[in-house]
Amino acid sequence: MKPALADHFRAHGHVRLEGFHPRKRLAPLRRQVQEALARAGAQGRGRTGPLHGLTPFQQTAKLSTLVKLPGIDDLLLTQELLDTVGGLAQRALPPATGMQLLLSLPHQGEWTLERLPWHVDVAAEPRDRLPGIQVFVLIDDVAPHGGATLAIAGSHRAAGDGSLRALLKGPGDQLEARLRERGLAILEMSGRAGDVFLMDMRLLHTPSVNTTKNVRMMATARYVLGG
Repeated sequence: MKPALADHFRAHGHVRLEGFHPRKRLAPLRRQVQEALARAGAQGRGRTGPLHGLTPFQQTAKLSTLVKLPGIDDLLLTQELLDTVGGLAQRALPPATGMQLLLSLPHQGEWTLERLPWHVDVAAEPRDRLPGIQVFVLIDDVAPHGGATLAIAGSHRAAGDGSLRALLKGPGDQLEARLRERGLAILEMSGRAGDVFLMDMRLLHTPSVNTTKNVRMMATARYVLGG
């Protein structure tokens, strides 16, 4: 574990591992996702079949139940990745929750930071203790505004701050500037296929709008740490 990596994780609540997985390792997964989307009736704008009438974020949740890729855990949760996560956790890792696909259909509308469902997945008690680490893997290239998960870098230091949550409900065009005033920033987990993001599970995060013509293909797993 490189000290600079651990220092960045402690300070900002996340690290990015660029090109962690070789692109050729992910090519079969991309093909399987496309085939599964076709079977689910998710071509075009996803207005048919079980996705008809759902909001963009409801579509993402539904697709995670419809599209299953056998063997994805063994392929992506490599020993090298486990060693990196364990080094950040500074303790033995529990079993992961298992890889869950995060898929967003194309052309979901205009980019916005308003009315996004910011949340945390676990409560941190005590608040200064790392409750878990979430892994995000880019299966395909994800462009900016391409539906990537967003997180508030540094928000682990403000866990339980009700004023921050109130700020996130305000005007989206002012959000980034007002976060900078607090020493916080929006992290958009876009990048190249094979990039991996590791996130302190105290960070507020949310799905975002996919404005591009491509399906957003990511996968995530959570390591929830004991007391």
